[in-house]
Amino acid sequence: MTGHRIAIPAFAVVFFCSLCLGQSSVVERYDSSARKIVAEALGSNQSWNMLVDLCTTIGHRISGSPQAARAVEWAKKQMEGYGFDNVHLEPVMVPHWVRGTVEEASLIYGSGKHERLKITTLGGSIGTAAEGITAEIIEVKSFDELRRLGDKAKGKIIFYNRPMDRKQISTFAAYGGAVDQRGSGAIMAARAGGVAALVRSMTTRIDDFPHTGGMGYVDSVKKVPGMAVSTLQAERISKLLAKGERLKLHFRLSAQTLPDVESFNVVGELTGTENPGEIIVIGGHLDSWDIGQGAHDDGAGCVQSIEAFRILKKLGLKPKRTIRAVMFMNEENGLRGGIAYAAKDRPGEKHLAAIESDEGGFRPRGFGIADSAAFRRIAPWAPLFSFFDADLIRLGGGGADISPMGPKGIPLMSMIVDTHRYFDSHHSDNDILSVVNERELAFGAAAMAILTYVMAQEGL
Repeated sequence: MTGHRIAIPAFAVVFFCSLCLGQSSVVERYDSSARKIVAEALGSNQSWNMLVDLCTTIGHRISGSPQAARAVEWAKKQMEGYGFDNVHLEPVMVPHWVRGTVEEASLIYGSGKHERLKITTLGGSIGTAAEGITAEIIEVKSFDELRRLGDKAKGKIIFYNRPMDRKQISTFAAYGGAVDQRGSGAIMAARAGGVAALVRSMTTRIDDFPHTGGMGYVDSVKKVPGMAVSTLQAERISKLLAKGERLKLHFRLSAQTLPDVESFNVVGELTGTENPGEIIVIGGHLDSWDIGQGAHDDGAGCVQSIEAFRILKKLGLKPKRTIRAVMFMNEENGLRGGIAYAAKDRPGEKHLAAIESDEGGFRPRGFGIADSAAFRRIAPWAPLFSFFDADLIRLGGGGADISPMGPKGIPLMSMIVDTHRYFDSHHSDNDILSVVNERELAFGAAAMAILTYVMAQEGL
């Protein structure tokens, strides 16, 4: 760049150089520990062993279910077995939605031909009467298009078929641009006079796995059922409708919402040796949807957090400040665990930061940091992660479970992973162990261990 030279005061040069030297010394001080942490994570394979145990002995674990209750005991047992400090359960009342035993649908052509259609009920949906619902399908790409239909939508099943935008670099951005169909689709369908919402699954992949996920209702609008269809079938239905085929859908669902039940966040610590009242939280959510095994979402984040603790203990790395692992309950359909943790009075404690792993157990690339001051502090530590290509430190981050801590001024952070495959399995029968790579999972646990340990030593 050409132009005028800018005079920089000598004291500023001295300050900048001292800052750089200080951060360089941080990297030098912890480089050996970082390499030992990664070696232990890869060599032990304990994050994978824990995930296998969680996914095969318990499986999916929706809030309020017997499986979720077993997952709480599982996490508590893991923490106690590894010798964590102050392992305990913090109670939280959670929603109890059940899918039920009836979930069936048939596509009916104008000729009268019937064809089975694989669907999945959206989380929180009501069920149908025993005889089910039969109605014509009408396709829309947006809520604006639905409003423009006017009376044509009355009595119809509203088929929302706006794909996730494949042109987006971030799959989470693509998800954010399409997920309103799932979350509010039933509300908008009912307002238009529709009898149900049929939603294209939230994935860029064209396959035959329907994806579930949370949906909502409002008291001022009649409740109608919500269900998802796979992207493959969504494409097929759309082509048939475009050719002028008059399609009906007959479906029956037995989903219902039962009274709230008591569950728990699971908490364990590595107590700080010098400033035990200063807390760094790391964690993920124990609950998952009730299909698949909840391997990526969020079994991976849970085992990575526990494994980060185990590694520090195994290597004898004692933090000056307390590191607290929290396995949150009810992220998927209520966020009750995160809300309860943030609301709890904790005398004598000061939370320095909260880090969440909830983007799957894929290859870690670095960390997103929502707080600008924390970002400036941590960004120069990036070389500690460069030897395993996880040195991206980006401004902006956080996570659903830790988000209620944000308004309290606690810096929020998230592990950044390669998410291009995340929505291939997200909330579907395909979220199983076989789609998780054990080495990528282990690298993620190591990255969590390094960042939390250095923060515990250096503060923010």
